Amino acid sequence: MSSRPATAELNWNLLRIFCVIAEESGITRAAKRLQMSQPSVSLALQKLEEQLGCQLVFRGSRHFALTLRGERIYQECAEILRGVDRISLLAEDRNDEEFGELRLSIISGLHSPLFDEALRLYHHRYPSIVWRIDVRNSLETVRQITQDKAGIGICLLTKPMINLECRHLFREEFGVFCGAEHRLFGREQVDTRELAQEPFVTFSCASEGMGLEPMIMLRDGLGLGRRISGSSHNLQEIRRMIIAGLGIGILPVVAVADEVEAGHLWPLRLADHSLGADVFLVYSGPDQLTVPERNFVVLLDELLKLYPDMT
Repeated sequence: MSSRPATAELNWNLLRIFCVIAEESGITRAAKRLQMSQPSVSLALQKLEEQLGCQLVFRGSRHFALTLRGERIYQECAEILRGVDRISLLAEDRNDEEFGELRLSIISGLHSPLFDEALRLYHHRYPSIVWRIDVRNSLETVRQITQDKAGIGICLLTKPMINLECRHLFREEFGVFCGAEHRLFGREQVDTRELAQEPFVTFSCASEGMGLEPMIMLRDGLGLGRRISGSSHNLQEIRRMIIAGLGIGILPVVAVADEVEAGHLWPLRLADHSLGADVFLVYSGPDQLTVPERNFVVLLDELLKLYPDMT
């Protein structure tokens, strides 16, 4: 019984029966658990010992006991069978069945716990989906979705678009800010007439957006921007120019909270004026969505129902 058996010749069903024998501390109880006859279990043990070329169980003892080799082989078999169970669980997991790409157009500098949670939860459910996030202003996003009849975007809109599916997500608060070098820095309250003559740093979309961007309404509603001193599509660059002293500008309140706390920016508070714009999820229509896009829309709906106050 000294020849070493080839791994390919091992009968895995015999190994499973041996594990049950070891766990039940006897052939009789193992036969009951396996719903087999006692002679069949004894025969399986005998065949395994012949294949392995060693004795696994002491015969003739009143008390059940594994041989030293039997104990070692049982430990290895038990680990193998646990691995088989894990494989079965992995095979039942359907999270990674969806694959492909999810492309999303998003406004610059969006700060949103709702979107962050949607991103986290979506990846948890569909880990094989590859994300591609493009930063665009709302006009570009709406134009692309309208032309291509495809894609999804997160936009700032004054109202829902008639020809697109628009789902309101939350309202984003804005404020007028100046940098530390500006003459109004530190003022507790200012008058809109004072601000009207100030050089203004603006988002490019507010001068090129043909009335679509809420930034236009926010700016024009205060009578600002008669003299443009700087512009950019990117929120970070708008913030940089305001901090550098090029002029005042309108920025999302949450997005610049750290700069305000650090003393780089100052909120110019206006009496009886509250600035805000609505954020929408925009797409061509339910029938135009890809499977990954549809799953994202459904997930956002779930979060909005569970956490209606999450922004």
